[in-house]
Amino acid sequence: MSKFLIVGLGNLGNEYANTRHNIGFDVVGAFVLKHGGMFKVDKHAYIAEVKWKGKIFVCVCPTTFMNLSGKAFKYWLDKEKILLENSLTVVDDLALPLDKIRLRGAGTHAGHNGLRDIQATMGTDTYPKLRFGIGDQFAKGMQADFVLSKWKLDEVQVVKNKITTCVEIIESFATIGLDRTMSQFNQLLFK
Repeated sequence: MSKFLIVGLGNLGNEYANTRHNIGFDVVGAFVLKHGGMFKVDKHAYIAEVKWKGKIFVCVCPTTFMNLSGKAFKYWLDKEKILLENSLTVVDDLALPLDKIRLRGAGTHAGHNGLRDIQATMGTDTYPKLRFGIGDQFAKGMQADFVLSKWKLDEVQVVKNKITTCVEIIESFATIGLDRTMSQFNQLLFK
């Protein structure tokens, strides 16, 4: 049975719930909910195991806070003996507009502290990432406030649609592979 590590990046605490920076938690939570899983607290993370179409998904939302995401990522990858290429990290991305998502098999952290820590911990940037565009509508010097802000009312439906599609991307990644999934989903625009 193939095994996959699905990691959603975010921060713990009610003040971070439903913020742009926590979209990784939201996507992984939606995937677990769709497939009847339940999260439990374990080492460095909330974790849920989901079985679907002959595959096992170890779904992780780190409790280490964003800047130490590599600790949880590496721990669960090693503990579950999952290949790095069978991991998928879901993360917010300022460089992408809200109407886009981007799946890649490699790529730098692009200034994202969670990805920076995973890259430093693993010693590579070659692992699959699903980047969820959150836009960049903030004044100079206000980036931190923007990523920690809640979605605007006129953005909520687009975010819901993208979360649903991201759940499909996780399923596709595990069934038809990274390259075919990128071809199928990377050009979508959301409204």
